[in-house]
Amino acid sequence: MGKLKILVVEPNKAPYKSEIADDYKEMQKIVGGLIEAVYAFSDNAILFCNDEGKLIGLEGNRHVGPHIIAGTFFIVGDDGEGGSISLTDEQLQKYSEQFEQPEEIQLEEVQEDCYMEFIGFN
Repeated sequence: MGKLKILVVEPNKAPYKSEIADDYKEMQKIVGGLIEAVYAFSDNAILFCNDEGKLIGLEGNRHVGPHIIAGTFFIVGDDGEGGSISLTDEQLQKYSEQFEQPEEIQLEEVQEDCYMEFIGFN
């Protein structure tokens, strides 16, 4: 298994670069549980966070688009075929700058952003 260059973003901290094995269990260790892929970026990058972060009361971390990500997350490159690749140096720089400033997010804000959408099929 190869190593992936990623950017880790923890609540109340500046982001930092890291390398991990391209392994599901390694990814789970970073976020502290089951992983969820969030396709919030337009430049072949994926954000992975804890799938149950809001439900289990993890601390609000950063706003991404209109939503709040709870708990530690990381960003990795997307190979376009369902796999992960290392972030480019440009992506590392871009997301380091984007998430440089920690955000103070109240628990109430996280709870308000926690919802499920049910779609019925007839």
